[in-house]
Amino acid sequence: MSLGGLQTFSRMIRGRRLFAAGLQCCRCRLSCHVKRHYSLLPDDVKSLRALVNPEISRIRNIGIMAHIDAGKTTTTERMLYYAGYTRALGDVDDGDTVTDFMAQERERGITIQSAAVSFDWKSHRINLIDTPGKNKEIRQLLVEIKKRTTLNDCVTTGHVDFTLEVERALRVLDGAVAVFDASAGVEAQTLTVWRQAEKHHIPCVCFLNKMDKPAANLSFCIESIRKKLKANPVLLQIPVGSGKNFTGVVDLLTSRKLMWKMKSMRDDGRVFEVKALDRSDDPDLLQVVSDARTALIEQVADLDDEFAELLLTDFSENFDAIPSNKLQEAVRRVTLARKGVPVLCGSSLRNKGVQPLLDAITAYLPAPNERHHDVVRWYKDDLCALAFKVLHDKQRGPLVFLRIYSGTLKPQTALHNINRNSTERMSRLLVPFADQHVEIPSMTAGNIALTVGLKQTVTGDTIVSSKASAAAAAHRAQNDNEAGKRSRECASVILSGVEVPDPVFFCTIEPPSMSKQADLENVLNCLQREDPSLKVRLDPDSGQTILCGMGELHIEIIHDRIRREYGIETHLGPLQVAYRETVLHEASASDTLDRTVGERRHVVTVELAVRPVDITSVGGSCELAFTEELEGQLSAEMKEAVENGVHSSFLQGPLLGYPLQGVSTLIQCVTIEPGTSPAMVSACVSRCMLKALRLAGGQVLEPVMSLEVTVGEDHLSSVLGDLAQRRGTVRDIQSRHDNKVLLATVPLAEMMGYSTVLRTLTSGNATFSLELDTYEAMNPQEQNTLLKRLSGLL
Repeated sequence: MSLGGLQTFSRMIRGRRLFAAGLQCCRCRLSCHVKRHYSLLPDDVKSLRALVNPEISRIRNIGIMAHIDAGKTTTTERMLYYAGYTRALGDVDDGDTVTDFMAQERERGITIQSAAVSFDWKSHRINLIDTPGKNKEIRQLLVEIKKRTTLNDCVTTGHVDFTLEVERALRVLDGAVAVFDASAGVEAQTLTVWRQAEKHHIPCVCFLNKMDKPAANLSFCIESIRKKLKANPVLLQIPVGSGKNFTGVVDLLTSRKLMWKMKSMRDDGRVFEVKALDRSDDPDLLQVVSDARTALIEQVADLDDEFAELLLTDFSENFDAIPSNKLQEAVRRVTLARKGVPVLCGSSLRNKGVQPLLDAITAYLPAPNERHHDVVRWYKDDLCALAFKVLHDKQRGPLVFLRIYSGTLKPQTALHNINRNSTERMSRLLVPFADQHVEIPSMTAGNIALTVGLKQTVTGDTIVSSKASAAAAAHRAQNDNEAGKRSRECASVILSGVEVPDPVFFCTIEPPSMSKQADLENVLNCLQREDPSLKVRLDPDSGQTILCGMGELHIEIIHDRIRREYGIETHLGPLQVAYRETVLHEASASDTLDRTVGERRHVVTVELAVRPVDITSVGGSCELAFTEELEGQLSAEMKEAVENGVHSSFLQGPLLGYPLQGVSTLIQCVTIEPGTSPAMVSACVSRCMLKALRLAGGQVLEPVMSLEVTVGEDHLSSVLGDLAQRRGTVRDIQSRHDNKVLLATVPLAEMMGYSTVLRTLTSGNATFSLELDTYEAMNPQEQNTLLKRLSGLL
């Protein structure tokens, strides 16, 4: 269909929608209350309006983030259904959700990849990315039974397996929806994703899900958000009823009730009643709403000076007379300034409260042009986009997700990759809808696009229209810098990429036969482009291929994808923990390399010192420094050679060959004879580093996990006894309704197969999550045991 025909057909659809809306409005006037009915054309799954570029102020790039099993994917499915993009409600337990389209996701009932979905809601375009989470073991068992599939047992390790997926999703978002289990409040992984969102300064809206659970507690959730997240919750809704009697919410801005009167279990919640509060309502509810609205007005006035001035000048005698639109505008300013987070409540599974959540997304979360990215000002109308995800398609090749920050993206154009210093031609431009993609002629700033034809681009690359546009942007950035508009010493026109965490597990991977070795290498290269947290290396001693990942589930799913998608039956070796090494003492060493290659003589002498530094944090990386005298003597080429030699030594420690952590290196002297090649300088530095590391004494560091177990009091003693055998340290035991929440730190090596053991100890009535906390030095006895066990393996 041509673009003109597409627009004509789109106008026809809008006309039918206006007619339907007018008819619905007429019907509403005949009733004593208002009925809200969000619907779509019955023969249209995806609105054609979604293919037309909206105004940038109408775009919302959002993500849904939460703890394990808080209801992220279920909430996404309800959004798609009420927005008119699906005919039926998807169910995680049934394995038929839109965003969980991978076979592994549907079998396990979890979200593995960030699935991008674009849809319209009340004249707004919402680009939603469903970030990964985990499930309870019971859900996995249900899916296995329904699918009649036999799966290998795996440990549910929480977001540690898919940290990068969450990180790169948040990197390109303008706002986020934090979903909470209303009976649990803030949980372990909520803290993790909240910290990631704060790092990118992302405004958030909170949704208290599962208000239909008997243990749901509004005040408990609000207090946990305030204490644990150090955030300022702005309560916008009060639930009507509790547990199974939860029937709706009261909007505190308008003092109206939104009621879902379900007539049967199959009621989809599309129709709900909106009714103003009156004296006939429950007096207790009226009092609660009155107090909550007064508290809301006072809280917003404390956070927003403009609203406080309006309140004192025009409505000082009667706060209840403040117009709802003025209060909503103030809440929006508070949210965008990240001074507070709006809080709504509902039950996604029971189809209650999702439409008001969609309204809140468009009302309170920022449009792309409200985020004030510097690159937008520097590139002006020229294209600037960030590649934040790569997928491989068997027919189309690499599919690259781009967040467009400025300019317009069009197919069949040449694009310049600043990071790779290369130019590629994009062949096609698509709108992503889970595993379905619709081709479009162009896409403007603020949107998320899917491109075909970018074969060299990887996650974190900055894409621009040409070298000239990048140079012009750099010139504008430099002028801003010189004019004093920038506080940093240097302004970069390259968008900051995605931080890739270090893997914590590794194992060998072998093809079924040598004839499949080349195919396996090609597959692993494709998977690494998709998932930068997956590392593949070759063991120099055994010649085996080593697969490194973020967790047991991560590696198992990679193994499963190789079998399903590429048809290679690979064999995985025993899973091993990725330890680190450090030094115990300060030590100095010197070395001289004198070698003649052909007619050329290479002579270099190096003196350096190593010493231990703080290793208490996960990011306790290694440091390299030169003496002030040496800094000015070495040429740029030789300095780079020295750095390469040191960094190569950081990758392989002296004890077992694990990467180093918490080691500081000072280059004291480098003497180079004329004619010596940089490669020889690097080799000499590496040899000298090895001497110094051996003199300093080695120490093995092991990853220690932060563990949270939710268990009934009857099984608490069994879980504590098991943790004691696993060298666990209990930090705290908290009460949460009828359950106990056990907080502990446990070495990762002791957590192999923990889900099976926990399920046996508690008869399946417990959940847990793991998060990498730090690396700690092993005690001498444990280290000796490890050395004896691994010395023959590495």
